[in-house]
Amino acid sequence: MKLFSILLSLLASIAAPAIADDRPNVLWITIEDWSPDLSCYGTKGLQTPHVDKLASEGIRYEHAFTTSPVCSTSRSAMMTGFHQNFIGANQHREHNKEALPHGIKPIPHLFAEAGYYTALMSRKTDCNFLPTKKEELFMGADWADRREDQPFFARITFGGTHRSWNRDPERPIAIEDVEIPPYYADTEFVRRDWANGLEQMQLVDREVGELLKRLDDEGLRNNTIVFFIGDHGRCHIRGKQFLYDGGIRIPMIMRWPGKVEPAQVSDDLVMSIDIGATILEAAGIEAPVPLHGKSLFSEEVKNREYVFAARDKMDETHDSMRAIRSKDHKLILNLMPERPWCQYNRYKEGAYPVLAEMNIMNIKGELTPEQSAFFAPTKPEIELFDLRQDPHEVNNLADDPSYKEIKAELLAKLTKWRNEVIHDQGVSDEFRALDTFPKKLTEPTLEKWVNANQENYDFNTTGWPAWYPTRTLEEWEKAREKWEPYVFRGPEEKVDRPKIVASKKRNKPAKK
Repeated sequence: MKLFSILLSLLASIAAPAIADDRPNVLWITIEDWSPDLSCYGTKGLQTPHVDKLASEGIRYEHAFTTSPVCSTSRSAMMTGFHQNFIGANQHREHNKEALPHGIKPIPHLFAEAGYYTALMSRKTDCNFLPTKKEELFMGADWADRREDQPFFARITFGGTHRSWNRDPERPIAIEDVEIPPYYADTEFVRRDWANGLEQMQLVDREVGELLKRLDDEGLRNNTIVFFIGDHGRCHIRGKQFLYDGGIRIPMIMRWPGKVEPAQVSDDLVMSIDIGATILEAAGIEAPVPLHGKSLFSEEVKNREYVFAARDKMDETHDSMRAIRSKDHKLILNLMPERPWCQYNRYKEGAYPVLAEMNIMNIKGELTPEQSAFFAPTKPEIELFDLRQDPHEVNNLADDPSYKEIKAELLAKLTKWRNEVIHDQGVSDEFRALDTFPKKLTEPTLEKWVNANQENYDFNTTGWPAWYPTRTLEEWEKAREKWEPYVFRGPEEKVDRPKIVASKKRNKPAKK
C-alpha cells in the first residue's frame, strides 16, 4: 500500500501552505490492557514516576472509560471517534472486515488531509474495518520523517502490560504491598500474579519517560498535546472482556502547555472517543460526520450524565452485553444470560494464571460469595450496582425494590442509546447457537473437544460451545501446577511461560 501513503503525503503537501504552521502537534500514547493502576491514581505497591509527572503537568481524569473492553473494538472506536457498534466494528477479531460507513473517515486521514504528518510509532492498528493496515492509515513510522515545521499527529502503543508480564529487577514488588479487590481470592498465588502485572507497568512507565524526554530534547514539548490512556481495562479474569469497571475504566491524562493548567484532576465522565474530537478541535479540523465523541473542553462533556459501553464476541467466545454508567450507578444488560461469564476462551485459559487458581477453589467450594458469583453457570439478565456503596460491583441490586426507579431510568436511557445512537443489532439466533452443539462436554477439557471438532463446525459463525466448567478439577490442577514456577519466578529469573492450551488453530473464515 505504498501508493496509499504517497497519496496521503501529497494531500498533506497540498494542504499545508493554506494552514498556519503553529498548530499543535499531537502525541497519543496508549498502553495495553490496563486500568488506572498507577501511583498517581492511588494504586498501592507500584511506582510510576514518569506518568505521575505527566499527570502533574496537565489534567488527570478520574472517570475515564473506553467504549469496549477489548483491543480491536475499542481501538476501532478510538480510530474513528464513533462507538464500534455504529460502524460495524463491534465483533473482536472480525474475519470479514468492511469499509467504514456513513462517510466516516479514520482520524489520521483527517489530519493528513489537513496538512499534518501522521505516524504510527508502533506495530499495532488492530481495527475491525477497512482500511486496516498501518501503511493505509498512517503516512510513516516516526514524526522525525515529517517536513521541517510540519505539525505531526503521532500514535504509539506500549504493549508490555499485555500478558505476559516481565518482572522488574530494579524495583520488585512484595506481595504484602499490593491490594487485591474482593472479587479475587486473596492467596499468595493471586497476589504474586497481581504484583507481577504492577512490576510490568513500572517497566512501561520508564518507556513512557524516555518518549517524553525525547519531546523535551527536540524542543517539541511546548507545542505538543500529549494524551496518555489505556486501550481498555486490566487483563484479569473480571477485567478485560467484561463491562465492570475493571474492564472499561481506563487511565486518561492530557498535557497541553499553555492551554491546560497543570495539576488538575477532573471528575467529568469522559470516554476514549472524546480524544478524537478534542484533538481535531485543537487542530482546527472539522470531521465530515459529527463524531460520537465530544471535545473534553465542551459543555457537553462537563454536563454529561452517562457513559455507555458494549461487548460482543471475543475471538470465538460468543456473548453480548451493554452497559450504562453514571458517577453513582452502573447497569449491565446481559443479552445472553444463558451463558456463563467464564465460558471457554482460548486466549484467557492460556494467559491467565488466576483462572486456574480460582476455578480450583470454586469447584472445591473455597471462594466467598463475592468471588464465586463470577463462576456461576448463568448470568442474571440485569446487573445494577450502587457505586457509592459498592465500588467493586459485587452486590447486584437489580431486584431490590428500593432501586426500582433508578433501574427503570437507566434501562430507558440504555434502550434509547441502543436504538438511536449505535443502531444496535442485538443477538441473532445464529450467533446465540442454542441448538448447535451436543448438550454436554464429554472430554476432560473443552479445548480438547474444540480441537477434535475443528472440521465439524464453523466456529467462526457459531462460536465455541458454552459448556461449563471448561475443565475438570484434575485438569485445572494440572494447569495451576504448570503456572506455579512462572508466577513465582524471581525478579531476574528467566522462566518460560507455560503452554496451557494445546493449539491455536482456527477455522478459516468463510468468504462473503
